[in-house]
Amino acid sequence: MTTLKDSVVLVTGANGGLGLEFVQQALARGASRVYATARVPREWDNARIVSLVLDVTDRASVERAAELVTDVSVVVNNAGTSIEGGILDAPMDEVRRIFETNVFGPLEVARTFAPVLALNGGGALVDIHSVLSWLGRGGVYSATKAAFWSISNSLRLALLAQGTQVLGAHLGYTDTPMTANLVVPKAEPAHIVTAIYDGLEAGDLEVLADDVSREVKQALSSPLVALYPELA
Repeated sequence: MTTLKDSVVLVTGANGGLGLEFVQQALARGASRVYATARVPREWDNARIVSLVLDVTDRASVERAAELVTDVSVVVNNAGTSIEGGILDAPMDEVRRIFETNVFGPLEVARTFAPVLALNGGGALVDIHSVLSWLGRGGVYSATKAAFWSISNSLRLALLAQGTQVLGAHLGYTDTPMTANLVVPKAEPAHIVTAIYDGLEAGDLEVLADDVSREVKQALSSPLVALYPELA
């Protein structure tokens, strides 16, 4: 179980959408400092927020951040991106780019900051997945989230001995810039982040942050046609 009160939190992809909520709600729950990271970090009007350059696709950038930030007890692996085109027609360069951002980047962050978390008592790693981790309707994006989910399951075991809580969070469509062009029901970022931080502080290992995620997770034990009726 990890408490956010008096903790030091690092959030990747902190400039908007869920990232903004992770920063603000960590402060509201009593975090002493939040490192708000991005490729081009924004300015914040709060002395407890520290802007920090961190590009998850650049190993040197991640390593520099870890050298500067030695007091972190909670890392929120939030940075991610989407892609245009389907799994058969998206340019392969774009496919590789999204895997770098959504899979290898978060793994780089986890591997680099694991020793920092260990030195600070274990702490927590929060990995932001998606309901599309379990549902292939997002094409390449789904594939990246499925891979990241699997990585989190492995990290949970690998970091157990050092006392790091690894929480995987799944959510459906949320009202962020990434989904701005989608005409679908969307959850409020504030509600999603509240559910994730509630789970973190309760000691959970997985959070299903909305009804969609809970429904799809439950359907995973059913025949494939339950998730993909067109296959029947």
